[in-house]
Formats: sequence, C-alpha cells, structure tokens
Amino acid sequence: MKLQFIKMHALGNDFIVIDDRDSKLKKLKHLSEKLCDRRFGIGADQLLLLCHSRKADFKMRIFNSDGSEVEMCGNGIRCLGKYIWEHILRCDESVFARKYCQSIDSISIETSAGIKLLNKTRNLFKVNMGEPILNPEQIPVNAARLQKKLKKAEIIQYPLKVNSKTFKINCVSVGNPHTVILVNNVDSVPLEEYGPLIENHNLFPNRTNVEFIQIMNQTNIKMRVWERGAGETTACGTGASAAVVASSLLGITQRKVNVHLPGGKLLIEWSAKDNNVYMTGPAITVYYGRIEI
Repeated sequence: MKLQFIKMHALGNDFIVIDDRDSKLKKLKHLSEKLCDRRFGIGADQLLLLCHSRKADFKMRIFNSDGSEVEMCGNGIRCLGKYIWEHILRCDESVFARKYCQSIDSISIETSAGIKLLNKTRNLFKVNMGEPILNPEQIPVNAARLQKKLKKAEIIQYPLKVNSKTFKINCVSVGNPHTVILVNNVDSVPLEEYGPLIENHNLFPNRTNVEFIQIMNQTNIKMRVWERGAGETTACGTGASAAVVASSLLGITQRKVNVHLPGGKLLIEWSAKDNNVYMTGPAITVYYGRIEI
C-alpha cells in the first residue's frame, strides 16, 4: 500500500500530515513509530491525522514518534490548518469545498482536548487554545504524592527533587500537561538528562511535557522544551502557552509575550477578557511524498 503524505513543520517542530478521513489506516501506534523514525522512515516528531468530525469542521489525531497518542499539539494544529486551507477549502468544484468557502478564514478542529478555533491571517495562524487548567487533578498531577501541602490550589513554584537537584515547578494544562521551570540560562540546562526524568516522574500519571524558561523582559521569554514522547524539539505551541501562563502567574511577565524557541518565535496572549490563551505563529510545507507501508 502506497501512502500519500505531506511533511510540514512549525518552527522546526516537524510533522507527517496524512488525510485519513476515510479511516483506512490501522495499527496507528506502530505506523507512527515506523513513519516518524528518522533513519528507517520519513522522520518527524509527530504524525498528524486529518479525520472526520461530528462536532467540528474537522478532527485531528496526534501520535508521537514513540507511538503514544496525545491530546493536543499547538504547532501541529497550525500545520493541519494550513493543509486544510490549501488542499480542502479551495473554492473548486467540490461540494465539500463550496460548503466552507464562506468562512474560509476561520475553521474549527476537534481534538482530544476539545474543539479549537483557528484563524488565518496571511502566512500566520492564530489558535484559540482555550482556558488553561491549573487544578492538579485535571492537569493531571498526582496530588497524593505531593510531599508538602500546597499553599494554593495551583502547583506554583513547588519544589520537586530529581536525583540530587531540586527544581521549582509550575504545572499547567493547555489540553495536555506541562511542567514549567524558571532558570537563569536555558542554554546551560542539561535537558537530555533532566527532561526524561521529569517527564516520567511518578508525580505525573500521564507523564508531562517539560519547559525550561528564561525571562528576557516582561514581554519576551526564551524557552527550551522536552516533549512527552518525542524528546527535545525546536518548538512547542502548547508548551509556549503554558510557559506564558506560568510566568504571568508569577508576576514576572505580562499576559502577552513573545516566546523565543530554538526554531523561532511564537506570540502568546493569555486574554484577561475571556481567560483563553491565543497562540499565533507560522506553519510551513516542506515536501509532498508517497511511502510504501
């Protein structure tokens, strides 16, 4: 079977995008591991599947390079949105395309983290990530394993000991779990050592993404990320969103912040009006291909 795909990236966070609205693909864990392998497959951080939805215009399923399925991906949803706008919503002769041409600048995508709204402005894509979740049980964080009573309902600057080092962690969910850690210099963090240890810590029943952030000023932060199931990546949209929520809660940044990642920059705004987080950034098509599976 020859499978058509598109290779895309958002700030270097790369994806294999496949239209599976006919639901033909099976054994998705194995398929993701095979296709995302950088030596024996196409190579990517994640596999994105475009599916039919009964709740929204479209549905997105996301599989990490280790085969695990995750709830949400901020960079991935921008890439999927670009694919939808360029390949499905063109005003051609199809009935499906004509149905959406009146609202071509705004679409809704169902994810395991809820329905997300996307807007397109020239070459940038703005995503409403929804309201951040700070309740430990909903993130989720295993509150029963916390060694000290929380001063607040949120996990803010909580001391977590990993090997011989103690990190002050800030836990946020933006549809998926994140642990944000403030440091003086993100470049000096041994991410490959501490990333997987924190990701798989027994405090996090569903594992966690890990973000180390450095404050540049009140409207700019620098970030490196260890993604759950994928390792270090050049960018993470949900991670950038969680980082801005955490830094704003700590009172060290404003609510509208440029997040500087190894792959580029994202604009994140945690709106005071509706409490939703808005992420704006690019999405790039790399190439089209077919692979035999």
